[in-house]
Amino acid sequence: MALQDRLATLSAAAGDDREAGAVTPGPGRAASPMGIVPVRLPGGGTTPLMRVMLTNACSLACGYCATWCGRRMKRTSVSPEELARGFMAVHRKGLAKGLFLTSGVPGRPVKAMDRLLAAAELLREREEYRGYLHLKLLPGAEPAQVERAALLADRLSVNLEAPTDGHLQRLAPEKRLAEDLLPKLLQAGQLWRQGRLERRPGRPVPAGTTTQFVVGGAGERDREILGLVARLEGERLLHHAHFSAFQPVADTPMEGAPATPMTREFRLYQAEHLLRQYGFTLEELPFDPDGDLPLDRDPKLAWTLGHPEWFPVELLTADLGQLLRVPGIGPTAARRIVAERRRVVLRGLADLRRLGVQTARAASFLTLRGRRLGAGPPPEQLRLHLPRAPLHTLVPPCAYR
Repeated sequence: MALQDRLATLSAAAGDDREAGAVTPGPGRAASPMGIVPVRLPGGGTTPLMRVMLTNACSLACGYCATWCGRRMKRTSVSPEELARGFMAVHRKGLAKGLFLTSGVPGRPVKAMDRLLAAAELLREREEYRGYLHLKLLPGAEPAQVERAALLADRLSVNLEAPTDGHLQRLAPEKRLAEDLLPKLLQAGQLWRQGRLERRPGRPVPAGTTTQFVVGGAGERDREILGLVARLEGERLLHHAHFSAFQPVADTPMEGAPATPMTREFRLYQAEHLLRQYGFTLEELPFDPDGDLPLDRDPKLAWTLGHPEWFPVELLTADLGQLLRVPGIGPTAARRIVAERRRVVLRGLADLRRLGVQTARAASFLTLRGRRLGAGPPPEQLRLHLPRAPLHTLVPPCAYR
């Protein structure tokens, strides 16, 4: 196969990525054959990111994964040299500003990780590429490889997949959470945390660490997932987490397992944002008796309706923490309100909309000079997704996390 064809095969699922930052192509717009997708930036706008695997060959028996070792599929690979050459070609044309590089694990994990590091070294040292680089740390990678990856990459990620070893064994019997995956993530997180404290140029993994969980494939509960995420983020060892609703892939051991509603994935993202950006604690999240988040109501609104003693909030005197508890007010809008009310007179909903507040959701929980701004229950923020038929894909749906 020609290099471009192999790269297209190894990035085939990037356009269908459900990651919160990825912009899904609209109707009539095909994803790039080179795995280049626009990704939203934290401050607004988008940037083109190329996402690709070095190989989709794999010897691991992960039952949920499209590259499961026993699956009949087209297997291919690119060398570190070919990857560096192919990426730099599209980068110099301005088609891709960053790279997310991962790989299957054919044979020895250390050798597979060495190939990822070799590609990164070619980009950084020979090609003098200084743009964004995200590397996946593979199961079985050695501590010295983690250290080297932290010096080469802007971001590192380790797919924990499940919150406990028991759940992970149902998904991937050869992987070990406590002995392998979690220590690897902790090591990368400690390098990131130490670099932030030193505030020096060239510090390790400056954009931090991420992880992802396969949701619903092993009977785990939302509380278990978010409990681990809250601990890692609270210790400043994890920048953020990703969640992939389990979708059965054709010709894999879990082909017949029921799909997880995409709404569950969405609710986990909402709850993780409450923990990381809104000042919520794990104990405040509205889990049901089984330990799952409600699917029919977003967790912030569920908490709000369960705590009427907090509301209404007076717009002119509430502190930042109080404003962040109001549905429809996010961190940016809350900071704008605090800054704006010091210099101008806020007169009503039009001013709040200008500051980025979703007034239809927020009004009934706010007062302005003692006058409630809205009445009645707020609209639900609900996105329902029906489970899909088994996927036919050459790349794991959760690869690019």
